[in-house]
Amino acid sequence: MGTVGLSFGSPTSGQGFDVSSTVASIVGNLQNVETPWKTQLTSLESQDTVISNLGTLFSNLSNDLSSLTDLQGILAQKTGSSSDTNVLELTSASSSATAGTHTVVVNSLAATSSGYLAEVSDSSATLSGQITLQMGNGTAETFAIGAQPSSGAAANTTYTGSGGDTLADLASTINSSGLGVTANVESDSSGTWLSLTSGTSGANGNITVSGNKLGATGKILGYTGTAGTDASGSIAATASTGTLPSVGSGDSLSGSISIQAGSGSAISIAMSQVKTATGGTTAGDLATYIQNNYSSTVTAAITTNSDGSVSLSLTSPTAGSAGSLTVDSSLTDTSSSALGYTKAVTGVDANLTIDGKSNIHSSSNTVSSLIPGLTFQLLSASSTAVQIVIGNDNSDIESTVNQFVTDYNSLISAVNTQEGNTSSGTPEPLFGSPTLTLLQQQLLSGLNMQNPSGYVNSISSTNGTTLADQSKFTIQMGDGSSATFIVGSGSDTASPGTYYTDNTDTGGTNNGNTLAGLAATINAASGNTILGYSGVAGTTSITSNGTLDGIADESDTLSGSISIQVGSGTAQTITLDSSDDTLTGLRDAINNADLGVTASIAKNGATGLYSLSLESGTSGTGGTLTVTSSIVDTNRVGVTAGVKTASGESTLTLASWTAGSSGALTVNSALTANTPTALSYTDTTPYTSTTADSGTLTTIENSGDTLGGSISIQVGSGNTKTINIDSSNNTLTGLMGAINNAGLGVTASLNNASTALTLTSGTVGSTGALTVTSNLYDASDVGSTAALGYNASSDIGSLSTLGITVNSSGTLSFDASSLDSVLNTDFSSVAGFFQNTDSWGQTFSNMLTNSGTSSSTGILKLAQNSNSSVESTLNADISREEALISAEQKSLTAELNSANEILQQLPTELSGINEMYAAITGYGQSSNG
Repeated sequence: MGTVGLSFGSPTSGQGFDVSSTVASIVGNLQNVETPWKTQLTSLESQDTVISNLGTLFSNLSNDLSSLTDLQGILAQKTGSSSDTNVLELTSASSSATAGTHTVVVNSLAATSSGYLAEVSDSSATLSGQITLQMGNGTAETFAIGAQPSSGAAANTTYTGSGGDTLADLASTINSSGLGVTANVESDSSGTWLSLTSGTSGANGNITVSGNKLGATGKILGYTGTAGTDASGSIAATASTGTLPSVGSGDSLSGSISIQAGSGSAISIAMSQVKTATGGTTAGDLATYIQNNYSSTVTAAITTNSDGSVSLSLTSPTAGSAGSLTVDSSLTDTSSSALGYTKAVTGVDANLTIDGKSNIHSSSNTVSSLIPGLTFQLLSASSTAVQIVIGNDNSDIESTVNQFVTDYNSLISAVNTQEGNTSSGTPEPLFGSPTLTLLQQQLLSGLNMQNPSGYVNSISSTNGTTLADQSKFTIQMGDGSSATFIVGSGSDTASPGTYYTDNTDTGGTNNGNTLAGLAATINAASGNTILGYSGVAGTTSITSNGTLDGIADESDTLSGSISIQVGSGTAQTITLDSSDDTLTGLRDAINNADLGVTASIAKNGATGLYSLSLESGTSGTGGTLTVTSSIVDTNRVGVTAGVKTASGESTLTLASWTAGSSGALTVNSALTANTPTALSYTDTTPYTSTTADSGTLTTIENSGDTLGGSISIQVGSGNTKTINIDSSNNTLTGLMGAINNAGLGVTASLNNASTALTLTSGTVGSTGALTVTSNLYDASDVGSTAALGYNASSDIGSLSTLGITVNSSGTLSFDASSLDSVLNTDFSSVAGFFQNTDSWGQTFSNMLTNSGTSSSTGILKLAQNSNSSVESTLNADISREEALISAEQKSLTAELNSANEILQQLPTELSGINEMYAAITGYGQSSNG
């Protein structure tokens, strides 16, 4: 830190000095201690910005992938089309729909039951009586006009309430009853009526009206009739007829009616005329008046109905169309008259033929259950079949993958940018950071991960579960030969293509009854697809020689060719054919070709594999062998086996070496897993204030049983100690000794048969309480067995099959046509690539989560948290230093202000001293004074 000097000028001048600038200079020096902290803080804040941006890019990529890994996502979506949208329109195709073509014939449409009551003159017409309605096979309900009686109310009867005597009141009561029938009051220029519509389409929703005893004032008597028809051949002409609605025989009518027959003159009759002529205004009086005055135009007659009401019928006297009646009625029944119900539409089901099956019914024209996953709308009947085509949504899938590639490239570009300098030439915020290196490693390894072709059902990785001896696992790739893997020991030569997991000379291991042992055996049997050549050049002391990679059996079928050149001679190619395509045949073909090379076969005692050896017939460098092999052992399995462990469960996965159908694996798993009996701990004698805590393990069958696992013991609030079972203490007796020798404050003891272990605390009361967690098991006692089935996943091994390639820059390129081809030929494998257990999609998705900021343990999140912790410390240090500097600034200002005042007062003080001095000494006074 620099120093600050005070410049007073002439101390006796009285001018003093600049306190503010002096304090500012001192404070500036004090603040220099904060500079490295603030520099580091700025650097961390820059890193935070980059980390946040990278976190967003990881999140974007994760969202893209989630739509592909989601079982209900884009890969589950379907597209569909109808060949005739006038007859049938496809509404939706859900994820449960299966791609394919369906044929549908719409024989008839569904109809919804409906009808209406007779018109009244206006909406205020007074109702009386009741009506009974029933929908389908439901319970019939009676709707009565008026208030419910205080006693004796009828069952299944709903009342409109006191004063509820209009059509609107009746409609409201029906609608709120829950019957499933909708009532509406409708009107036009001629009158008002009540319509009824079933809430259920089809036959099951038919409305049945019974017990209609509704009456109303102001009922309108509209005319309903048919035109006359002309004679045709032997069919006689018919006369036009029609009727007015029924009324009471004594009901008084008002209004008028106009009648015209054919092109004749219309007659108009007002009820006032009828009353004048007949003395009455009933329907009968109207019929009499018409007959007396207009019988040449129309014949009127009264019909008595079964309920005692009457109807006026009109008939043209002239048959044929020339006599058709045109009637315009504005007659109104001024008395309370019955409101008849007219059924407009009868509810019927739609009738369909689907994929050849006829007489299929649908109560609705919206059909959603007859073809799984499809919903379609019936629009019209047609005898012509409609084709429904359902396909996978390739276009949206390709768009999603393209977005994934775009977002990945944005992410990798942002990551790579951090390896260089900014535009100003300074290093990027994460330059040289281990976080950046770790992210790059995660992304690269994720892209290159091999997608498993399938997996075996998982087993516990903690309870000693093993594979049952002699249980089998068979693998065949494409059309190649199958290989059988048997758990345990056996003779590999007994059957070609058979491998035992305990036979170490053919790739087995000493722990062949585990998934890891089985995986090692499979991988050893897979070997290399092409038998590569390894050799040495000739020297003055060594003849050039070498060998091909070994194979499991010298009778394995081989294919391909081998090129051999001796020294600078001409290279010659030996091609295998079906006549002799074994290792022996290859040896003989080479020896018979007169190449100057000797071929021989030998079995490696260490590996048990058979190898073809080549030796040059010419010594020295001139006889050096140059060998290029493309020989393939078609008996090789061609898969990579691995074991994945997560959350205490392990599973065997298989990944084919060859993409597509030629690399598809056919696997038959007859593996069985043996789970040993768990030895649980039971607190048999709880502690008291005077006794010690005690408990026992599950009793084993034999004292010499082999144990496995571990047991954790804690006494009171002391430390927990874990005892692991190993070869030195893998019996109950050995476990007892290990516990007693561990100095835990616990005594372990056995029963007389040495089959049950008891633990007793060395301390009474709660301070000696035992907390025991047993993960022990009896490996000699199989508690349960389970078959381990194989689950096929996908025959797509990597992204390249989907048209996604990795560029030298680390970015991706995408060929949509390649993906489209795979989607059309092997859609299920694409889905498996993203969605199955341990698939590329699931694993890559987990990697994204574990790298970004969305997970509390993500790489970026941990870096973000680390920065935040350092930033908090730095900000606290800066705040504390600022407080100290502020206090120092106040103190300095006060002190320097005081000093400045003294300096400014010095001239005055000196002058006074001079005056005193002169007064005392006379110095400076005039001699004449």
